[in-house]
Amino acid sequence: MEFISTIVNAEYVTYAVAIAVAVAVLVAVLVGITVLARFLFRLFTVPGVVVHEFAHKQACDLVGVPVLEVAYFRFGDPPGYVQHVTPDRYRASFVVSVAPFLVNTIVAFAAFLGLATLVSTTGDIRAASSETIAAAAVLGWLGLSIGMHAFPSRGDANVLWNRSRTEWRGSPRVLLGVPIVVVIYIANLLSWLWADVLYAIGLFVLAAWIVGFGVA
Repeated sequence: MEFISTIVNAEYVTYAVAIAVAVAVLVAVLVGITVLARFLFRLFTVPGVVVHEFAHKQACDLVGVPVLEVAYFRFGDPPGYVQHVTPDRYRASFVVSVAPFLVNTIVAFAAFLGLATLVSTTGDIRAASSETIAAAAVLGWLGLSIGMHAFPSRGDANVLWNRSRTEWRGSPRVLLGVPIVVVIYIANLLSWLWADVLYAIGLFVLAAWIVGFGVA
């Protein structure tokens, strides 16, 4: 009986070890897939991050705000940033914070216009040359990536909100920026529901409509 009991216990140990190994392998695979997916997503959004931070940098130069450090893209959090001194005027803070929305939207829309025009003039995409297909893919990638990063960050909204809250008594005009702050907060909140992607797709739909309308 003791021999049989020993065999049964050994089987239980074997099963437990096998289950533990299987779980460990499954977790490692899931973690690996997650890391790979994040890496590929970061690569996909490189143009959007670069244009976003470039807009911040150019806005700082435009309004005379000294820039301390710039990272147009990196594999970290955040993927890009522009560190600058605190602007003396609310208007300068507003321009620096909102610049990426305007620049990314214009650049993404231009890329989508190019894509829509290329597709409309090609006709049957299946009969298009490899160069045309590659150009369409690049324009679509640029438009989607850049459009996804059009929304200002929560940090930009925080800067505007703090300045609006502290300066509105001395200059009631800063209250005009409060609706923009609210929109930025909502956009960042809805980004969990892929609102940034839907915004980029909306730009493409508008570009396609314009090209189609022009043809008609």
